Amino acid sequence: MAVFKIHEKDNVAVAVTPVSKGETVTVGNTTLTVLDDIPAGHKLAVVPIAKGQDVVKYGFPIGTAKEDIPAGAWVHTHNVQSKLGDLLHYTYEPEKADRRELTTDKTYEFLGYKRPDGTAGIRNEVWIIPTVGCVNGIARAIEEASQPFKTERIDGIYAYSHPHGCSQLGDDQLHTQKVLSGLVHNPNAGAVLVLSLGCENNQVDLMKEVIGEYDPDRVKFLVCQDVEDEIAAGTAIVKELCAYADQFYRQPCDASLLTIGLKCGGSDGLSGITANPLVGEISNRLVAAGGTSILTEVPEMFGAETLLMNRARDEEVFDKTVSLINDFKEYFMSYGEKVNENPSPGNKAGGITTLEDKSLGCVQKGGRAIVEDVLSYGDRAVKKGLNLLQAPGNDLVASNALAAAGAHMVLFTTGRGTPFACPVPTIKISSNSKLAGFKTNWIDFNAGTITEGEAKDSIADRFFQYILDVASGKIHAKSEKLDKHELAIFKNGVTL
Repeated sequence: MAVFKIHEKDNVAVAVTPVSKGETVTVGNTTLTVLDDIPAGHKLAVVPIAKGQDVVKYGFPIGTAKEDIPAGAWVHTHNVQSKLGDLLHYTYEPEKADRRELTTDKTYEFLGYKRPDGTAGIRNEVWIIPTVGCVNGIARAIEEASQPFKTERIDGIYAYSHPHGCSQLGDDQLHTQKVLSGLVHNPNAGAVLVLSLGCENNQVDLMKEVIGEYDPDRVKFLVCQDVEDEIAAGTAIVKELCAYADQFYRQPCDASLLTIGLKCGGSDGLSGITANPLVGEISNRLVAAGGTSILTEVPEMFGAETLLMNRARDEEVFDKTVSLINDFKEYFMSYGEKVNENPSPGNKAGGITTLEDKSLGCVQKGGRAIVEDVLSYGDRAVKKGLNLLQAPGNDLVASNALAAAGAHMVLFTTGRGTPFACPVPTIKISSNSKLAGFKTNWIDFNAGTITEGEAKDSIADRFFQYILDVASGKIHAKSEKLDKHELAIFKNGVTL
């Protein structure tokens, strides 16, 4: 297969492998002579596209032609422009969406750590979470000194670092508090030490208000300025927390207790054909089994947002989705930035031309489930099913937000590869086999076999079992071998 036409309405096709000028390719019943060298993941016109006419991929416009484009020509940034611009008015049109409820007669289990609050973790770790960046070094010193207390039932002791928590005002301080609080509640943490300096804006009492109810045996606090030797005091507390976490052990858990975060980065032209639809199918299966998935990257919904809006459970969720999109557009515009200031250079090199092109591929990770809720940045998911989360496209910020929202793991699709890690296991899914073979130390699962003839149900079966094995601790994501100590938290306002 040299080229692939995704939807019957498309006037472009995607090169699965590089195609040279002068080659002939067959698209459906049409044979074309290729007019330009076309890299893998990039598009070629399958019919003539007149200047000003929509360029259609995935069955939807991804922009308009800046000039006449003959059949067989390379279609990319040099001859296509985005249609995105100002804020839009949206109408709830559920009749335009596939709103069939997802159901299954299959049951799925993983071996997890059941928690007293009815949740379950896929890892049983002890976390040290600073309220402020001033104590990052102390947190790491406590982590190092506490390693003798790790038991066979504890998967690791980790101190996290971030530069925030002081000199912050308003929403910035609240964002920091909510993300840290979300991590405190993440069920992958069997126990947590919240570490404070004592004089920061983000005081322990304020953090406790945002954290809400907590088990004092599971979550403990230390203010460094209140003790003579903060490392000794912190290490003594972690020893107690390890004793608490050691009571948990892996046992069968229903998949309805599992929450996955959905994310992509370094996408290419094949991401929307292979990796993203595969993750969408996994989301469908998990939701059908009673579990939860969380889709984020709001700027990468621009141009495809109505597909999500029309799948909103009701008008209340629809209104929240409209606010999600327009609030983020207003954020861009408040800084004089264009709404369509995307895709990234790496995306363009991989064949993604406009933000609409990127977004229509991106939202496929959400499958076709009904949207049950919309979460503000730092919120925790409380409703089963598909949730939308307010966060930027930035890989680190968005993945940390998914962990804070309660995701046990992040499914991360990529066409170019990335080594980053976040507090929860981050499974990297390649869109093409070349990347999977080249970056074996980064990539966990290869979705590129879809273009090589593997049936979609077959690869989805394999991948869902892989996810259950990761959740059960039988397999570890490649990212878990890398440093995951740094938190990335969204910042927008004034620093004192």
